[in-house]
Formats: sequence, structure tokens, C-alpha cells
Amino acid sequence: MRASGTFDVADFTPAPVASPAIETALPVGVATMRKQYEGQVTGGSATLFTAAFDQATGTGTYVAMESFEGTLDGQAGAFNFAHSATTLGEGRESEFFVIVPGSGKGALAGISGTGGVAVDADGTHRIWFDYELGR
Repeated sequence: MRASGTFDVADFTPAPVASPAIETALPVGVATMRKQYEGQVTGGSATLFTAAFDQATGTGTYVAMESFEGTLDGQAGAFNFAHSATTLGEGRESEFFVIVPGSGKGALAGISGTGGVAVDADGTHRIWFDYELGR
């Protein structure tokens, strides 16, 4: 099954972390995020976000772990998903997206699958889940 929607970042808060023991050409940072979803995906998520990124050039890579609570196609529950991507100024590449096995609760217990994130030219953020229930 596929459920898709749009989302807005409701909060992005950099988190204090000790400086890495190894200095590289891109700074490494950690933040927490809250997102709100609409569409076939409705609800909210809490995210732990890590990135090595250069704001000036838009070059870097992020890794995110999200805890989602809401509905997919009207099925209510909660689950975790992880995603990452690399940017080289424009577009995304080397994308990874997975629903964490064993993380589903409520009507979403037993959820498994993949998905993706895209950002339209107008800045609209889109998400989709290709998922199965009951595994």
C-alpha cells in the first residue's frame, strides 16, 4: 500500500553536542525537529536529526530518525522510520528510507516497508510510505 502527504517543519532546534574529536571540512551538527503531516499521512513526528552540511553551498548529508504518531490511510498508530540523503547544492541523491521493523503500535503494529521524501521547487515537502501491515 502507499500513503502520501505533505509536511511542515514545526520546530527545528539545534542540540548542544561536544565537538567531534576529528575536525573535517564540514561541520557536524545535531538537532531535534517536530513535523506536522497532512494528506493520507496525518499526524506529527519527533525527529533526531544529524548532519554534516555547508549552508553556503547546500552540500552535505543528513541522517534522521523519526517517531511518528498519527494515521496512514486512516489506520491510527505510531512507528519509527529512518531516512538520509546527500545534496550537492541542488537535488537529492544516495537516498535511504526505511520503516523500522517491530516499531509499530496500534493499528500500525506490524508495519514494514520503505518510502521517500521530496521537496518541490516551490518548497512543498512531500513524504510517502510504501508499506505492509501484519508482518
